[in-house]
This record gives sequence, structure tokens and C-alpha cells, in this order.
Amino acid sequence: MTYRVLIIEHEAEAGPGFFGEWLAAAGTRPEVVRPYLGEKVPAEVSAHGLMVLGGAASAWDDDGHPWLPATRALIRHAVASSLPTLGICLGAQLMTLACGGRVERGAAGLEAGLRPVTPLPAAADDPLLAGLPTAPRAVQYHQDAMTVLPAGAVPLATGDPYPNQAYRLGERAWAVQFHPEASPAIFHSWTAPNVAELAGAGYDRARLDAEVAAADAELRATWRPLAEAFAAVVARTPQSPPRHTPVFSP
Repeated sequence: MTYRVLIIEHEAEAGPGFFGEWLAAAGTRPEVVRPYLGEKVPAEVSAHGLMVLGGAASAWDDDGHPWLPATRALIRHAVASSLPTLGICLGAQLMTLACGGRVERGAAGLEAGLRPVTPLPAAADDPLLAGLPTAPRAVQYHQDAMTVLPAGAVPLATGDPYPNQAYRLGERAWAVQFHPEASPAIFHSWTAPNVAELAGAGYDRARLDAEVAAADAELRATWRPLAEAFAAVVARTPQSPPRHTPVFSP
């Protein structure tokens, strides 16, 4: 059986990255919806799992990105249905808002580049994060932060300057602030048009790109197990027959 994962992509520069390859190799079929191109965000997920990617939008910017209310509603439905769900960066922030938490402009400013994250005790037996090394490094690029987690959330990883780096909500929903899917090429596509922004935040774009490029093999080794673990959760979750559902029009 082929398991399908619906992926919400918010912009062309923030696609599935490594995860497209890794999920496919693990036996799942990624199905990408691109609402920025006019594709509709469904009201329910008829696939076997849901992944919501990152992007430059703020999670509350409904005027600038009119599909965000539909995406938050979709996440809320998926979490309530115990559907395997993974939110990455903006996707994590959308999950946080959708489920009753708080997201704000980060007081510490832009966090960018290759940064360490620290697994918390609950990660040791978490279905997705149990295999992490002691001090994994991940790609970061965000200015907004999850400041209050939804009720019942289990914190799984922390970091500096932003402590809420990963959590699990309910049985099968995860939010990660960092970018386990981001390849060096994707990261470069974020930094190249933002040299002035990065410099204003105290970063050297060329140095950031070089550090991420040098860590390519490390990033693959660290984060491929997370993608494979998510695919495994999708595969072992009791499935209802996929069905066609009406769409939520922004």
C-alpha cells in the first residue's frame, strides 16, 4: 500500500526539500498543494498524513496570505482527528495558533543559519525525535516565535534564543521551529535576496551559506531519521478509506 502525505507549501522557495526524497524512499507519496498559486486548501485531509511547510509569512498575516485561515482550520481538524501531522517553522507556528497557543514577533530578532537545538527529556521516547543526537544542529530562518504552546503540548526540544523549538500535541501531531527539510540550496535561496536584512541582524550571508553547505552530510544524517519516523507513524496509524472532501475557500 502507498501512503499519501498532503503537503501545504506556502511559497516556491520553501518546498519539501530533503523530505520529498526521504518520504518517497520511505514508502509514502508526497502530494503538494500550493495555495500561493491558487490551489485550494482542503477542509479535511483525505491523505494519510499532513505536513505544513515554512515560509516568509507571519502565521497571523491573513490579509497578505488569504489561505492561512483555511490552513489553520485544516491543522486543527487533523490534530483533533489524530491524523499524523508535522508543522515546520511557519507550519509549526500555524499549528500553535490553530490549537490555542500564541505566536509573536520574536524579541531576539532574526535567528538564521546552522544552530544547535537541545532535545528535552520527553524526546527520548518520542516517536519522531527519539533518535536525535545529544546536540543536533539544524537550519534556522525565522523572526517570529512560538511564545505560548497549546494546552497539553509536550515540549521536545529547546534552544537559544528561542526556547520553544519542538513539541508534540495529542497523539500524532508535531511542531518544529527549525527546518529539518532544508537543503543547502534551499537555504541559499533564502539568504541570497536578503543580504541587507541579514547584515542588519548581524549576520554575514556568505558565512551562513558556507556553514550550511559544509554541514550537508551532517544535516542528512541527523534529519533523515525524523522524516522516516514520520513516514512510519503514517504507515502504522489506523486508516479510514480516503475520501473526497469539499474545499475551504479562503
